[in-house]
Amino acid sequence: MRTGRIERNTEETKILVEVNLDGSGSYDIATGIGFLDHMVEQFSKHSLIDVTMKVDGDLHVDQHHTTEDSALALGQALAQALGDKGGITRYGSAYSPMDETLARVALDISGRPYLVWKAGFSQEKLGEWDTELIEHWFHSVAQTCGLTLHVELLYGTNNHHICEAIYKGFARAMRIACEVDPRKGGAIPSTKGQLGG
Repeated sequence: MRTGRIERNTEETKILVEVNLDGSGSYDIATGIGFLDHMVEQFSKHSLIDVTMKVDGDLHVDQHHTTEDSALALGQALAQALGDKGGITRYGSAYSPMDETLARVALDISGRPYLVWKAGFSQEKLGEWDTELIEHWFHSVAQTCGLTLHVELLYGTNNHHICEAIYKGFARAMRIACEVDPRKGGAIPSTKGQLGG
């Protein structure tokens, strides 16, 4: 079982995240931010990665710490579950249409964190979630999971559709990249013999 479990407790947030890369897309998400819950649920369902995420954050201040720290913990749990990354496909990409919107996500589980973000929103909030935090969520996941992650909105006007298309594209790209390729015989997918650094 390729699983990860992270408990992250600070003065700002208390977080438990568990993942199973070989799951069925089952989830139990409670961050205190409704729209963020919805997006992490989409990630789990479409990646087939089981995700439990429980967050008690300082939402009386704002949503920044809850958003950032939950993403950091998710990235750490994913990295833990991937281990030395032996046998994985490593690369994944997906086009994700949602009505008038089309998003493209490409990633490499490289061990070298990098985010290219070419997307944006025309309103300040989705539900109660500040849209400026969405890019930061992806940056934080990429940082701790060790992803080279490219996110691009090709076109779209509805902010809900834009966000959901991006999360679903990320999920489908991660599903591909995390899959074990039996032809690799457990080998680390790099000519260097290691990923990262």
